[in-house]
Amino acid sequence: MKRFVAVLLAGSVCLPVALAQNPASPFAGRWDFNTAPGQANWLGVTEKAGSPEIWFQPTGGHVRKITDFKLEGSHLTLNIDRATGKNPAMSWELDATGGKLTGVQKRGAATIQLTGVRAPALDRNPPAAWSDPEPLFNGKDLTGWEPTDPAHNNWTVENGDLVNKAHGANLRGTRKFDDFKLHIEFNCPDDGNSGVYLRGRYEAQIEYEPLDKNPPERRIGSIYGFLTPAVAVPRKPGTWESFDITLVGRTVTIVHDGTLTIDRKEIPGITGGALDANEGEPGPIYIQGDHTGGLRFRNILISVPKH
Repeated sequence: MKRFVAVLLAGSVCLPVALAQNPASPFAGRWDFNTAPGQANWLGVTEKAGSPEIWFQPTGGHVRKITDFKLEGSHLTLNIDRATGKNPAMSWELDATGGKLTGVQKRGAATIQLTGVRAPALDRNPPAAWSDPEPLFNGKDLTGWEPTDPAHNNWTVENGDLVNKAHGANLRGTRKFDDFKLHIEFNCPDDGNSGVYLRGRYEAQIEYEPLDKNPPERRIGSIYGFLTPAVAVPRKPGTWESFDITLVGRTVTIVHDGTLTIDRKEIPGITGGALDANEGEPGPIYIQGDHTGGLRFRNILISVPKH
């Protein structure tokens, strides 16, 4: 078996961040998959302690390590999910050719064709200046926003706040952004769970579930599953808080209620719930509504690079 190029991640989860220009294995690196409309996956392949290490981001949920796989030259088999009482097993068969990964997903008798492309580096410098903050929410109605599932929309405006009254549709902004600075204020009740998606692909987590339910990389203020806040801001459900988020390329900085919690860290890949895997393209801000209701948002402001 050919050796992989070793990489290190500065953070709490050991995931591939940067790879050599000429990796030893055709699978080494980070890969983006659009598996169906509105469904996206991510695959990260690197070396750990002299052996291949593979991380997989499903369409929903969090990134996880795949331990049941077989790699032979330019062919990779991933046994992703075991069979349960509700679902058959799921596997991926991938071939590396022409700088892409192609193959098939199998779940019982159902198959989906797969094509993965190398995730872009998105390595760029911050702009020299930012525009003045512009409101994305007018405090009156849902102008500039649209539910992802209108039949199950529970988003409304109450007393100038954007409110998700119950579990239902996510809420997607109608504008798309590349690099930006976002200010957003939120009020999350006890047991609440939501998130703010950057470019529609990277979730900044909002939650006040019991501490034993989520590890640190999936708690409030994290980039879900990938980046853990360096500082644990005191938890205060039912009160107003703020995120100030700067995203340049795939480098993110988060200030939570005035405390710097993530400082210029690289986001390895898309998170669960991403609208697509087109990481090199602009994307919208969207707010998760398909977990719990009871969350309120206000003062949603955005700045973009000033030219």
